[in-house]
Amino acid sequence: MTNNALVQNILTIEKELKWFEIFLEARIAQFFNNKLEDPYQIHIAPDLSEEESIYAKFVNRYQLNFGERLVLLLCLIPHIKPELLDSFLVKDAVTGRFYTIFGGVAGQNHNGFLPTGETAVFLLSGNDLLARTTASKLFAETHKFFIFNILKLDESKLGEPRLSGLLSISEETLSLLTSGNDYEPPFSSKFPARILHSSLTWDDLVLDTNAYDEIETIKVWINQKDNPEWNGVKHSGWMKGYRVLFYGPPGTGKSLTATLMGNECGKIVYRIDLSQIVSKYIGETEKNLSSLFQLSENKNWILFFDEADALFGKRTEMTDAKDKYANQETSYLLQRIEDFQGLIILATNFKPNIDSAFLRRFQSIVYFKIPGISQREKLWEKALSRLPGENQVDVLKLAGDYEIAGGFINNVVQFAWLNARKNNSKIITNQDVLLGIKREYAKEGKIFND
Repeated sequence: MTNNALVQNILTIEKELKWFEIFLEARIAQFFNNKLEDPYQIHIAPDLSEEESIYAKFVNRYQLNFGERLVLLLCLIPHIKPELLDSFLVKDAVTGRFYTIFGGVAGQNHNGFLPTGETAVFLLSGNDLLARTTASKLFAETHKFFIFNILKLDESKLGEPRLSGLLSISEETLSLLTSGNDYEPPFSSKFPARILHSSLTWDDLVLDTNAYDEIETIKVWINQKDNPEWNGVKHSGWMKGYRVLFYGPPGTGKSLTATLMGNECGKIVYRIDLSQIVSKYIGETEKNLSSLFQLSENKNWILFFDEADALFGKRTEMTDAKDKYANQETSYLLQRIEDFQGLIILATNFKPNIDSAFLRRFQSIVYFKIPGISQREKLWEKALSRLPGENQVDVLKLAGDYEIAGGFINNVVQFAWLNARKNNSKIITNQDVLLGIKREYAKEGKIFND
């Protein structure tokens, strides 16, 4: 966000905060004196329809009404102007306790007031029971607050009222409204994923024609997903989400293809760390998946599940309770990927390992096969050209004699360059390359024939 845009955004937020402060004072006054008119009837929200600030665009984009704007501000205030909520810290003169109807919790380090669902409902309805029931619908899973991960109501403690849960703004909403930047969640147990980066281009990737054709179709879907002309298609379910399977031997370009698609289409590609998702404890895998998909929903992200067999593998016959819960995990995952509105790419070395229930739901299946001789020749040439110095490598012979994929070729060339430098040579030879191939074969448990 530029300085001018930042100033404009702050001016909009300050206008909203002033409105919130006046409304809150009126609501608290009305609570202590029932004869006063409901502030809902006498206070008008600022008109943001013509403003161009990030905050105004956010309000207009999601068509937030009077009450929704108040609740959004209630969640935002602890982060930008926490003293505005000090009005809730008044105590009952008779009991010496804070007023139950105000809700709120104390933070561990935060010295101010943190709102709960009770706080939001009081703000919107006072002590009107009917209005209170209506206001609580803001926290339903069908509401835009939940669907678009704008803010959330935490689960309450066991046996306590639902509205006693902490009410908080999402990290992505907070980042957008205060800095204008899209939120990129850090790697954590709640979001076990890392962004895929690559300095390579499509020129560095060598695939067969069928694979390229499928990839072009996927790119069309990515670019057309948000096209207003496709509204009818969206409602039909065609554009709801797209599921893709990449399969083939290691090193054939599956990860690189996902990364390049993201680069070309302006989408962030997250590689999901399945080791952080799959848990031996019952219910933990589903919980981890739920957190992952909730953070990813309605984002322009591509989710890339590498070595997907660990999570999307075939269901087994039920012989014990462990099998039962494993199958439940698969069924839960099946439902979540069907509901996901973006692009999901699963990658595996062995297509037969993927559960058939998932295979039926893929819109695109792309086979990454070991490149042929002419393709391998191109890969050798490209890999060698990226290194400084000279080489005396017979590329055509290497391409004909060794059936290996591009990823392995890159590893071999890197090793060959290092080996040449180790021997105080600036020229890569066939011997350096053959030694690199031998090392790659050893990794795979294959026999190397010189």
